[in-house]
Amino acid sequence: MNRRYKVEFEIAAPAAMFTRPDTGSTPISYPAPTYSALIGMFETVARIKSAYIKPIYVEICAPIEYHNYFNNYGGPLREIGKRNLQLVATVLNNVCYKVYGEVAEIEQPPNGNNHLHALQEMFLRRLKHGYFYNTPCLGWREFTPSYFGILREQTTPDKSINLMIPSMLYSMYESPSCKKVMPSYKQNVKIMEGVLRYDK
Repeated sequence: MNRRYKVEFEIAAPAAMFTRPDTGSTPISYPAPTYSALIGMFETVARIKSAYIKPIYVEICAPIEYHNYFNNYGGPLREIGKRNLQLVATVLNNVCYKVYGEVAEIEQPPNGNNHLHALQEMFLRRLKHGYFYNTPCLGWREFTPSYFGILREQTTPDKSINLMIPSMLYSMYESPSCKKVMPSYKQNVKIMEGVLRYDK
C-alpha cells in the first residue's frame, strides 16, 4: 500500500513563459516552470478524476537565457481608439527540462481499484506513443515543444545553475480536486546544480 508510483518526461522548446505575477503588463518569466505549469503538462498526457500527478522536481538541462518577445494584443486593456496594443514580454529561450513526478490520490478510487497504478501506466503508455489530450505548451499556448517524450540519455542537468528565487508562484488553485483560483507562493526557492525541488 505504501508503494510510490513515479513518472517522468522530458520537454524541450524554442521558447517558454512561466509568468511572474508581479511583473504586470510587461511580463517576465521565472527561470524554471511553476508547480502548476507542470501539473498542466502531466494532465496533457493522462488524467483521471480520483488521482493526479504531482511534480517532485525538475532538472534544468539548458542554460537560462532570456529574450524579448513581442505580440499584438487586441483585448480590453488596449487604449481607446487604437485597434491593438503591442506587448513586450521577457521569455525563456531554448529550454529543456526533465520532469519527475509521483501519482497522488485525490479521492477514494472507484470500486476499490488501484487508481494510482492505473494512472501511472496510462501516463507511461500515452507518453511513449505520443498521445495527448491537447497540444502541450510551455506556459503560453504559442510556445509548443520541439520534443515531449521519454527521458533521453544524452540530456543532463546544467550543474552551473545555482539560483535563489525570492518568491515563486507555487499553485494557482485551492487543491488538485478544486479548480477554485487561490494562488499560493513559496519563498526563497533554490535551484541547486540545475535542480529545483517542489517538495521542500
